[in-house]
Amino acid sequence: MDATIHIIDDDADTRDALAWLFDSRGHTTTAWPDGESFLNHARALPAWPLAVAVMDIRMEPLSGLATFDKLKELACPWPILFLTGHADVSLAVAAVKAGAWDFLEKPFQNNNLVDRVEAALEQATLAAERDAEAIQFRRAMLQLSQREQEVLEELLLGHYNKVIAEHLGITPRTVEFHRANIFQKMGVSSAVELAHKRGLFRPDR
Repeated sequence: MDATIHIIDDDADTRDALAWLFDSRGHTTTAWPDGESFLNHARALPAWPLAVAVMDIRMEPLSGLATFDKLKELACPWPILFLTGHADVSLAVAAVKAGAWDFLEKPFQNNNLVDRVEAALEQATLAAERDAEAIQFRRAMLQLSQREQEVLEELLLGHYNKVIAEHLGITPRTVEFHRANIFQKMGVSSAVELAHKRGLFRPDR
C-alpha cells in the first residue's frame, strides 16, 4: 500500500530536513507548518489513507499534544511519533500512554528515526489490511441467505452435518450444499477457519 509520512513542525528548517531524510529513503512526505493546517487536511479526508505523522511536541499556536488530542477526537488511526526536547520527555511519555505510537528525543540519529517511522508504517499497513479483510468478511455475511445463516450458526457450534440436518429439518445432502456455499462466500475452507474469522472480525473488535 502507498503511504504518506506527514511532517508537522513550526520550524521550516526542521520540516525541510525531515522531508529530505524521508524522501531520500523512498518515502512520500507532506509537510505542515502547524497543527491546525494538518487538522484541516485530516478533517477534509473522506476516508483514512495509509499514513504516519511525525510531529513536534512543542509548536505554536497549537501544540503537538493539543493536535494529537484533536486527532483522537476524529478517530484518526494514524500512528503518531512525537519529536521532543529533554524538558518535554514526561509529556511525550504521557502521550504514548494515551495512544501515541512513540517519541524520539532531540537530538536523534536519522537512522533511528527512519527505523521507528518504518515500524509504525508496518503496523499501520497490517491494521489497514485487517480492517479491509474485516469489511469484506462482514459484507460476505450479509450475502448469506437466511438458511445459510442458520447452517452457519450450527457449524460454529461444532455440529456435524447429520445433526444440523435434524435440527433444521432438512437432509444431510442439503446441509452439504449450504455448507459449500457458505465456505465459498466467506472465503474459507473449513468450519475452524470460519469460526476463527467470525471471532476475529466481530463488530465489537
